[in-house]
Amino acid sequence: MNLTTRIAVIGVGNEFRHDDGVGWAVVARLTERAAERPLPSATALLVCDGDPARLITLWEDADLAIVVDAAHAHPGHPGRLHRLKLDDGQLSQTGSATSSHGLGLGDAVELARELDRLPGQLVVYAIEGADSSLGTGLSAPVAAIVEPLTEWIAEEIALHVGSAGTFGADA
Repeated sequence: MNLTTRIAVIGVGNEFRHDDGVGWAVVARLTERAAERPLPSATALLVCDGDPARLITLWEDADLAIVVDAAHAHPGHPGRLHRLKLDDGQLSQTGSATSSHGLGLGDAVELARELDRLPGQLVVYAIEGADSSLGTGLSAPVAAIVEPLTEWIAEEIALHVGSAGTFGADA
């Protein structure tokens, strides 16, 4: 039995393209929250531009990887949240949301599967965006999801650690 569970929370996007920076904003909020209410000691809060090779490197050897990314959907509802979970090596998904990056998260999952570098569990939170033009700051509907999503992720981490029977966690 592992004495610690490695957890990676990865915010994907570009903070200089408005709503595409939502993943980074959630990781920043989790970092602030952790100063008051620590996450388990083996939790890494990371950001990535969405490059599949970098994503794979960040989630490799994680028991749980949580990825937060902006998404496009047709029709779109800015601020709507989609939760996807890797099941049998495939991302289970409802609706038509896709990553806001040229190579999608599905490409990273497929490559990681081929290389045998998938995390133990992979959960993706995709937030539909309104504005991916150049500039900083999130649109109001996307900004409104940051705080609740931060709390849901913290709860998901605590549940994962509790179900894994991890010792020495700070949660």
